Amino acid sequence: MSLSRNQILGGVGILALVLLPFVYHSAYPLHILILILIWSFAYTSWSMMGRFGLVSLGHGGFMGVGAYVTALMWNHLGVSPWIGIPIAMVTAGVLALIVAYPCFRFRITGHYFALVTLALSGIVLQVITATRDWTGGSLGYTPERTKGSGLAALQFTDKETWYLIALAVWVVGLAIWHFVDRSMARYAMEAISEDEDASAAAGVNVTAEKLKITVLSAVMTALAGALYCQYQMFISPDTVSGIAVSLQMVFAVVVGGIYVSLGPTVGAIITILMAEGLRIGFGTKAVGWDNLVYGVLLVVFIIFLPKGILGSLLDLRRKPAAAKPAKAAA
Repeated sequence: MSLSRNQILGGVGILALVLLPFVYHSAYPLHILILILIWSFAYTSWSMMGRFGLVSLGHGGFMGVGAYVTALMWNHLGVSPWIGIPIAMVTAGVLALIVAYPCFRFRITGHYFALVTLALSGIVLQVITATRDWTGGSLGYTPERTKGSGLAALQFTDKETWYLIALAVWVVGLAIWHFVDRSMARYAMEAISEDEDASAAAGVNVTAEKLKITVLSAVMTALAGALYCQYQMFISPDTVSGIAVSLQMVFAVVVGGIYVSLGPTVGAIITILMAEGLRIGFGTKAVGWDNLVYGVLLVVFIIFLPKGILGSLLDLRRKPAAAKPAKAAA
């Protein structure tokens, strides 16, 4: 079976990314790349729902569950992250079921669903802050350094190992996105987003289909939170949970391109570089500025570039290609 041009280019690109840390050893650029890959996976997780009209503002809660459950199980119970991360993912999936099932069962959609998920994000943030005897509250929380095997504790001192882990997870996220895009679930969800009643009349189980995509998105987001925790070795309610993180996800995906698989990655590049630029350029004076910039740019992009940067560029590329057959026919 012959490979297409896009598949060959994709394979070459991934190979180049794999070889990058062995050719370029500078620690800070690798650190930025690791953050971009982890957040790209989180943003891709959000886009699994967002592209079908399920606007969730609660993914900061799922990310917080993934990070804190993994760290708490390691610190208090000695459970390896290799076990703690799957438990955290299941916990996030169950939480998504508890919140989403009543919403989908009783047709709570649109901005009402967004408000419910917004409340979820705030509740998770408040629970983490209130249980400060366990979680450290607003001061943050640090997983204990292992005195044994770094592999068992999922703790590595070198950036190269973490880069390869983050790259593998990012590729898996893209693979899941493409699998859903080529499955029957995509057509079912597109039909549901257009008209739920007509979809149900055609035989689509509306509640079940929406629950599947919601749980998948929540589980993936929890994995991103757990990996972020293990890499940074420090988490706080503001960095992995809450409304600000949820809005950051929405901004990144909308700016990058919600209907393109690499759109969330483009959004991650913009958000991470913007945050780092503000931090380096203005220091502590720029605390909170990134959220202000996100809000302003989000409004601008929704009005002028609703398909995001990558989606708009692909549209510009398609227009000349579509015009050639029309001219030939004329």
